[in-house]
Amino acid sequence: MLTVRDLSRRYGSFTAVNNASLNIEPGQIVGLLGHNGAGKTTIMKMLSGYLEPDAGEVTLDGINLANNPKAFQAKLGYLPESLPVYPDMLVADYLDFAASLKGLQGRQKNQQIKQAISATALETRLLSSISSLSRGYKQRVGVAQALLGEPRLLILDEPTNGLDPQQTQQMRHLIKEVAKRATVILSTHIMQEVEALCDRVILLSKGEVQLDKPLSELKNSSQVVVCCDAAPAQLGFISRLNGVQRFNLVTREGEHYKYHLDLTPEAEQSLVCAELVQKLIHCGIRVFEVGQLNRDLETLFSEYSHKESSHAA
Repeated sequence: MLTVRDLSRRYGSFTAVNNASLNIEPGQIVGLLGHNGAGKTTIMKMLSGYLEPDAGEVTLDGINLANNPKAFQAKLGYLPESLPVYPDMLVADYLDFAASLKGLQGRQKNQQIKQAISATALETRLLSSISSLSRGYKQRVGVAQALLGEPRLLILDEPTNGLDPQQTQQMRHLIKEVAKRATVILSTHIMQEVEALCDRVILLSKGEVQLDKPLSELKNSSQVVVCCDAAPAQLGFISRLNGVQRFNLVTREGEHYKYHLDLTPEAEQSLVCAELVQKLIHCGIRVFEVGQLNRDLETLFSEYSHKESSHAA
C-alpha cells in the first residue's frame, strides 16, 4: 500500500504541491490528472525519490522513503515523460545496466531482463542502438526498465506516448497485468487511456488534490436529461419535484427542448424520472427522452476545469 501524507514542495515563493495526501491499495490503477503546472510531475518525482519534499512523508508497504530510500526504490518502477535511456547503448546493454542499478544479480537478474523483454516485445531490437529506434520502441525500452525487479509501485508518465493503436492495446494489457501485483499511478493527457485503464481518478489543481474518486462514481451522473416539446415557462413545476435542485435549458431545435436536471445527492434517479414523466404527460406535454445524463471523462474534466476557472475569476 502506498501512503502519502501532507506532501509539499516549493520552488522559492511558488508552491508546486501543497499538503497532498492519498492512500492507494495494491491492485489499483490510479489516473493522475491536471492541467500543465498542476503539480503532477512534481508529485511523481517526489514519490520516486528524485525530489525531496519540503514537508510530508511517503511510505510503501511500510517502508518510509526518507528513512530507507534504497529499500523503497527497490520496490519502484518509474517511467518519466523524458525517457531514461542512453542513446548510444544497445537495448540489451541498457537493460542489463538498469537491472544492475536496481540491485539485481545473477540468475534473478537474467530472469527479470527476459521477462521485461518479453512483456514489451523487444526481442527483435536487443542488438539495436537506442538512438536508432523509433519513438514507440524507445517507449517500450523505457517501460521495460521500469518493470525490472517486479515493482510494487509503478509510476508511468504518458506511457502510450508515441505508440501506434496496436502497441497502445498491448501497453494497456501490460499495465493491467502489472496491476495484479502492484500499485500503478498513471499520468496522461489522453482521457481514453484513463477510461480504459483506471479504477480511480485523482485531479490536481494548483498543487492540491481537488478530486479523488472511483472512476465508476464519477461517471454515474447526478443529472437527468429531459427532451420534450415544452418551453421553460411551462415547466415551473419541475423545480418543486422531490430530489430536484434545479433545471436548465441546454438546447432547442424547433419543438425539441433539452433540459438538464441537477438532483440532490440522496435522490433516486429512477423515482425522479418516473414522477417527472407522469407530470409531463398529465400536463399534455410530449416526452421524447428522459434518463440519466451520461458523460465521458473528458466532459467531466472540462466541466471541473470550468468550475475552477469560474472560482478563480
